[in-house]
Amino acid sequence: MEALKVYACSFGAEHLGAAQLGDKRLTDRLVYCADQILRHPHGSFPDKFKDPEDLEAFYRLMASEKVGHAEIMAPHCQRTLRLMAEENIVLIVHDTTVFDYSGLNIEELGQIGEGHGRGYYCHNSLAVTPNRRVLGLAHQIIHRRRQVPKGETKEQRKQRPDRESLLWKKASQAIPAAPQGKLGVDVADRGADITEFLDYEDQVGKHYVVRSQHNRLVEIGCGEQRRRVKLHDHLRQLPKAQTRPLDVPAGPGRAARRARLAIAWVELQLLPPRQPRGEERGTPLRVWVIRVWEPNPPQGSERLEWLLLTNVAVTSAADAWERVTWYSCRWLIEEYHKVQKTGCEIERMQFCYAERLQPAIALMSVVAVWLLQLRDTSRDPQMQSQPATQWVPQLWIEVLSTWRHGEVRRDWTLLEYLMALARLGGHQNRKSDHPPGWLVLWRGWTELQAMLAGAIILHQKRCGVT
Repeated sequence: MEALKVYACSFGAEHLGAAQLGDKRLTDRLVYCADQILRHPHGSFPDKFKDPEDLEAFYRLMASEKVGHAEIMAPHCQRTLRLMAEENIVLIVHDTTVFDYSGLNIEELGQIGEGHGRGYYCHNSLAVTPNRRVLGLAHQIIHRRRQVPKGETKEQRKQRPDRESLLWKKASQAIPAAPQGKLGVDVADRGADITEFLDYEDQVGKHYVVRSQHNRLVEIGCGEQRRRVKLHDHLRQLPKAQTRPLDVPAGPGRAARRARLAIAWVELQLLPPRQPRGEERGTPLRVWVIRVWEPNPPQGSERLEWLLLTNVAVTSAADAWERVTWYSCRWLIEEYHKVQKTGCEIERMQFCYAERLQPAIALMSVVAVWLLQLRDTSRDPQMQSQPATQWVPQLWIEVLSTWRHGEVRRDWTLLEYLMALARLGGHQNRKSDHPPGWLVLWRGWTELQAMLAGAIILHQKRCGVT
């Protein structure tokens, strides 16, 4: 929501100005570099820093022993935690994406995919509100997958501190629990359906909504009625309690559409596995499991079905639908990964040392958050009627309104400004069109930055400034 206002008073200062680098000059340079990158988030670093001296200063910053991934992420994550404390309910959406740096000659890179490429696994924890407003990154882990030695036993694998199954638990450990009276919920896809993670969440009093992957053995009922069943098999036998429409966003090979979904839920106990693969207590876990599915999908569309595990009590249909709504916010992190890779081209960075690549990943990841927040700002009804001059410099409004209408319109609302920005990025602004997404706003943003650079040069020439 605050994306535009943040940039007007220096994006870098707001998100990174509190970085503890041991030298104020380094922090000032970091802030300056963040502001420069935000003007040109795509392309190579020479595209982002047109001045050779600025480019060289950026490379020196990334090479400094005082500047690392953790040092850059810390002030942004602290800002996110402050925003989280202001909300009654916060969803921390977790997921892992792959950064492919196979073209870089960096020995410290790990294997990716089937082992033929080189790069990192980046585990992001994105804080959002239930109405899908992005607050920021609460944590980020850069993980190097190691080559598993031949003959490694299950017990040896269990003891490895760098196993990927620990990423979910490590991320949760790094994020403080919600303050008293507030609710924080960890939301994740099937990769987090790990007993060790679920057991940790339950043990420390945290909450989660996780999509089920394993048709594990569970226990239902109590007393003499207690019996053991297979989780997925049992869920698919439950009758539907209600139906409701849900907007399904576009995905790989899938167009956006509105689906009519049915819902059912049950309380049960997850039984500990016979052969634990991690550190866990070995006790049954009380959970509520929700099945939401599409009884009659349109012809040619893939049937939608989610089986969700949660330790937030479900006592009514309203509760069950709320948990489904929380899980649907997981799509935001998929968008965030696209912003990292497409909007910021994070995989195009060219470095020779991991110590320089990793802080650059942190910096570009913070910029990616802003690009996603730009979309949120354009869709917030409370923001749309505010004067644009409260959020962006007057020059931006003058340049963009002149492009859009052939005259300066200083009385623009924020909505008018953002819709013109989207139009500059290719959005048609028709009433029947969907609201502009981050990609079209990003395109308009980059076009506007080029126009502003020209306007500033012209103004300097007219004023005799060299």
